[in-house]
Amino acid sequence: MQNYETYHLQVIEAEELIGSENYSKALQVYEQLFKEYHFVFLREYQVATQLALYLGDMEKAKEYLKQGMLSGWELKSIKKNKYLSELRSDKSWKSIKKEYPELHKQYESGINQQIREQVKKMYSQDQSKAIKALFKFSSKAQDNYAEKKFAPHSEKQIAEFSGILESYGYPGEQLIGNNTWMSTILSHHNSISTAYCEKDTLYPNLKPKLKEALQNGQISPQELAAIDDWYLSVKYERKKPTYGILDPPSPSYLSKTNELRKNIYLRSVQLRDSLTDIQKKTGMNFYLTDKWY
Repeated sequence: MQNYETYHLQVIEAEELIGSENYSKALQVYEQLFKEYHFVFLREYQVATQLALYLGDMEKAKEYLKQGMLSGWELKSIKKNKYLSELRSDKSWKSIKKEYPELHKQYESGINQQIREQVKKMYSQDQSKAIKALFKFSSKAQDNYAEKKFAPHSEKQIAEFSGILESYGYPGEQLIGNNTWMSTILSHHNSISTAYCEKDTLYPNLKPKLKEALQNGQISPQELAAIDDWYLSVKYERKKPTYGILDPPSPSYLSKTNELRKNIYLRSVQLRDSLTDIQKKTGMNFYLTDKWY
């Protein structure tokens, strides 16, 4: 199995080049990445498609768009991306749409459908339980519900997840073609309450295996950061450094926040903000998911 440490570092290199508006070199970094790794996260194809379009290379843009489709990029998502309007206006778009069903079929054949359905069911059950907390009108009532009703459910989910992790690896984009279901389940577990997080041993025991999954390309830095951000934020009541996803990082914690990010190969806060500025300037969408506030 390939080690994805270099992969994530190359993505950061490409993003730094984008941040300095060196789009041509950034695309070259992505192209090298595509040659070296058998599994590529969809987001990389999405960014590369837009960079090629920005640089006026329609053929490359179409090539990476198709690779994105082979990696699960759905038509409805492509149509929502305003920056791709030029590509969708190209005369070749009709033929690309005709190819899409076959490309998507190939994509679906490469993921574990059995585990996908299992995790999807877990996610639905999790959402059903979690939404009930919204109807509790005080934070005390929410904590009481979370600890007495949601926690037992969550512990069963974690046990089921541990079995999947042991047998198949982390059920994320590479294994089941989805990068939100399991990370949401784990985030909900980490957000039960401060008192629960303080005594919880399930997530801390899982964390080394999640880092292994990061090295194997089974989970992205963004997903791992989101899961752990909930844990740090809730356990320490937002009084210690976090990844700066749920809340803006305090200036006094910024260096520690960037250190946490660096440890899991996630871009710095400054680079994230720079990419946000480039999005506004160019209209491209870099599908950034490391800022919720």
